[in-house]
Formats: sequence, C-alpha cells, structure tokens
Amino acid sequence: MNGVRMDKWLWAARFFKTRSLAARACELGRIESNGQPAKAAREVRTGDMLQVKNDTGDFQVEVLALSEMRGPAAVAQTLYRETEASRESRLRLAEERKSMPHFETLREGKPSKRDRRKIDRLRGRV
Repeated sequence: MNGVRMDKWLWAARFFKTRSLAARACELGRIESNGQPAKAAREVRTGDMLQVKNDTGDFQVEVLALSEMRGPAAVAQTLYRETEASRESRLRLAEERKSMPHFETLREGKPSKRDRRKIDRLRGRV
C-alpha cells in the first residue's frame, strides 16, 4: 500500500468517529500535512507529519503505518506516534481546564418541586 486517503486514515486512526467528520475537518482547515492544509482526498504516506485539531485537542503526529480499515483502539494507536511537545501541551491544557472554577448553568423553564421548596425556605415562607 503506497498511500491512503487522508479522511480514511484519520478515521482508521480514531481521530474522528466517522469518515464524514474527518472529511469535514479537512474542509475547515483543521488538518495539516507537512505544514500544508490537507484536503480529504490527499494521500497520507508513512513518515508524514500531521497536525490534527479536534475536540480532544491539538495533535502533532508522525504517520508510522497505513490502514483503510478501522480496528480496535490498540491497533489504531500503532498507526502513529505523537510528538513529545504535543503530548505535553495537551496535558498542560487539560490541567488548566480542571483547575478552572465550575459554574452551574442556569436552568430554563419553571423551577422543579425541590427548587420551589428551596425558594420558599429562602423567602421564609416555610
């Protein structure tokens, strides 16, 4: 196998859940191959350096093997090697997200029975 379509490889390596999501990421410019924006039909070859931006973070990976089939996660991880700088930056960003304060979102609609009881206690109507 000489080369594989970019969207197929990203899907097989489990960076995206579906091939259409991988193709959409290529359209939006979230995938770079050797420093150039990559289209979904571009061929990936072993040794290519890819920069992948998805929901879980930014990855800088070197392509080690090619595959058109999506297999188990353990097999998918053998298709690439993430750079140390990429791994450190993702871990640092994850720690920053954990340390940020968590705010409860405002509820839409009327209060529940439990909420009404709390409101009544707060207003002294118990």
